[in-house]
Amino acid sequence: MNKKLKYKMQQTTQIEEIEAQQKQNQFKLFDLYDVSDIKVEDPGMRRYINLNPKLVIKSHGRIREKFGKGKINLIEVFANLIAVPGHRGKKHKIQTSWKTGKYSQNMRIVLDCLKIIEQKTKQNPIQVLVTAIENAAPRDGVTVIEYGGARYPQAVDISPLRRVTMTLRHMVQGSYDKSFNKKTKIEQALANEIIKAYNKESDSYVMAKKNDSEKQADSAR
Repeated sequence: MNKKLKYKMQQTTQIEEIEAQQKQNQFKLFDLYDVSDIKVEDPGMRRYINLNPKLVIKSHGRIREKFGKGKINLIEVFANLIAVPGHRGKKHKIQTSWKTGKYSQNMRIVLDCLKIIEQKTKQNPIQVLVTAIENAAPRDGVTVIEYGGARYPQAVDISPLRRVTMTLRHMVQGSYDKSFNKKTKIEQALANEIIKAYNKESDSYVMAKKNDSEKQADSAR
């Protein structure tokens, strides 16, 4: 093959790759929210906050390797926690009678919540959610160690992946407390909780959980 023809083919492939990258950068999450300018200030949490733009965010449970949750989109993790928020202490509390495992219903709650945040703050709701997670994620926690037959509390650093999932879980649990058997809808309660965490307000449930965790860790040092 002629050298000039080879060179032209290489140039065209490089141009196509650049154009494809530009199109991907212009792609929006749900075709609604631009995530190209989202900033994650916390360096530890940066690799575990996945915001790859997709029209339909659904991994179908295929990502199962170690630390695989960092490869799942943050919005999908949020929607899954709305379906099953997890245990509180040693009890698995049934919080609502209408929540199910339906993906469409859980994602609809997340999208309605993001719309409310956008209306109230006039900012990109994905950036508001990411900043709220960074503000409300506890850095220190407490575990129990056994020494000489006695159990003692010991302060430990919380891993970045656990910080992300724990903060989202607390957001969902606090929102359910404020919406279950009340006039406030879950979408509104979630939006209020995220906005309060974004503004670092003390009456936020997730900010209170962060302060409690760090105080317990300070006392156990």
